[in-house]
Amino acid sequence: MTVPGWIADAVFYQIFPDRFANGDPSNDPPGVQPWGAPPTIWGFQGGDLRGVRDHLDYLSDLGVTALLFNPIFQATSNHRYNAMDYYRIDPRLGTHDDFRALLDAAHGRGMRVVLDGVFNHCGRGFFAFADLLENESHSPYVHWFHVKKFPLNAFTPGEAENYLAWWKFKSLPKFNTSTPAVRRFILGVARHWVEQGIDGWRLDVPNEIDDDPFWAEFRQTVKDVNPDAYLVGEIWDGDPRWVSPNHFDGLLNYPLRDMILGFLGGKGIKAAEFGRRTVDLLARYAPENAFAHYLSLGSHDTERLRTMCRGDLRRVRLAFLFQFFYPGAPGIYYGDEIGLEGGKDPDSRRAFPWDPARWDAGLHAWVRTLAHLRRSQAVLRRGEFRFLAADDAAQTAAFTRRLGEDTAVLFLNASDSAQLIRIPTATVGLSELQSLTSAVTGAVRTVDGGALQLTLPPLSGELLLTPSRS
Repeated sequence: MTVPGWIADAVFYQIFPDRFANGDPSNDPPGVQPWGAPPTIWGFQGGDLRGVRDHLDYLSDLGVTALLFNPIFQATSNHRYNAMDYYRIDPRLGTHDDFRALLDAAHGRGMRVVLDGVFNHCGRGFFAFADLLENESHSPYVHWFHVKKFPLNAFTPGEAENYLAWWKFKSLPKFNTSTPAVRRFILGVARHWVEQGIDGWRLDVPNEIDDDPFWAEFRQTVKDVNPDAYLVGEIWDGDPRWVSPNHFDGLLNYPLRDMILGFLGGKGIKAAEFGRRTVDLLARYAPENAFAHYLSLGSHDTERLRTMCRGDLRRVRLAFLFQFFYPGAPGIYYGDEIGLEGGKDPDSRRAFPWDPARWDAGLHAWVRTLAHLRRSQAVLRRGEFRFLAADDAAQTAAFTRRLGEDTAVLFLNASDSAQLIRIPTATVGLSELQSLTSAVTGAVRTVDGGALQLTLPPLSGELLLTPSRS
């Protein structure tokens, strides 16, 4: 199995298109909400592809090298997980020319573009399901879905009973991928957009298409067009069977998010348990797949990072610090870098406030520093990860990454008081009197007296680097 080499070097940015930026008000739908209005399940706020293109300089300055989009194909909802036409850009987001211009502009800056592939289900307006509603048992598409009986009652109140639908939502009928024509259709979509130039697919709920031959064929179809295309699966429990020659390059690493929030977010995980579990999680996968996971601290499906940290920006900064230290591709959910808050969806899908006066400038600078640091230091992208030590009473932990002669050491203090952390020379793998430099402040620390030690303020961390040769 060959994983695209660019993934371990990537810094992703996830964009919910309707809420990132409005670059072309002429394509706003009737009744568009004011930008920044409280988000609802139904309302549109006018974000579009031109708005993303207009802010590529912002993303490049932040240190982003890859964009991950929530669905952009024509649909009736602001989330677009109920696709009507998989071959058409939603007109509320722009035209195919707008997509082409965004793709070219992103590639011109060295940014990859990954789209959200929703192939478990579609919307009621999808041509085959619309035909099924009209013609029932006489429809040529009767086997494209899982029909129990007619009439389907697709628009009456309540859960779907007469056909299978995602979580029984009537608006999301489930494809029957055992039907050859359905498989051909989905594979055609996958091939088409890779041929158009996208750099990969995020596969939505692929475990609900629990069909190994299908995903093997999907992978082969995509890789035949572009062997360097990235396939990442939305598998919430991190099951390793989904990274294989018949599945995906990596997974959305939600188990890591849970651990980070549990320890650094103050949700009850002790330091030693955190350290052990971070190592155990890596050990579940082949190294190339472990380095190809997408590391997310938040998404359109979760509460915002700052909200999960109860507004404590010290915890938010610590979470970002560990995310950018850990193997894999860190992903920033739009707005998390400026301290945007939000509860469960749809509240986690607030509009990006483009007035810098509304940003937490310190947090933005912190994330920017980490992104550029990771890009400049190969040890932070490709180095071997080790858990060094932890103290449950003090809630401190230390980790290292090593690549050749380069070493990075991370110290974390998740407690509410200052803590001294001392790591013996033999444990950290450094020599007496060897110096390391703080990646953020530039302060020099020296291995002395058989140990590397420092005192950390409450809820803070320190990243030390040996002189880099990368």
